[in-house]
Amino acid sequence: MKLSHVGSGGEARMVDVSEKPVTARSARAEGAVRMSQAAFDLVRTNAAAKGDVLGVARVAGIQAAKRTAELIPLCHPLPLEQVEVELVLDPSLPGVRVSAEARTAAKTGVEMEALTAVAVASLTVYDMVKSADRGISIEAIRLTHKAGGRSGPYAKGAEA
Repeated sequence: MKLSHVGSGGEARMVDVSEKPVTARSARAEGAVRMSQAAFDLVRTNAAAKGDVLGVARVAGIQAAKRTAELIPLCHPLPLEQVEVELVLDPSLPGVRVSAEARTAAKTGVEMEALTAVAVASLTVYDMVKSADRGISIEAIRLTHKAGGRSGPYAKGAEA
């Protein structure tokens, strides 16, 4: 399998998408933030010292998706048309399930934008609750769905 971000001499390079058509593209990613019951209770009751954990993390995820090309060196800057970030309390962890969906019409996909949104939203949860629990873990950040582009659709669990 040939990696698209590696040149003929083995050097990292940005992929040339100039000849690709603009198509509708979307991607969805997910992850989880696991914490102590005490920290979870602070988030659930909106009593964390830094304020509204879920609201701030949602905005951080959206902002991160929009700045992905600044954070990941070989990503193309994309005109995002929609970014949705959802944070759901999950007592079974205990913690927060984080998901994000990014959409655009462009020459390349938005997988990295969805993944970056989940990662930064998760890190924001960590930052806002770390004073109550230094053992928080961020887990299982992964792409769950993509649509559009030459390689076609992808859904977690449906890979070849």
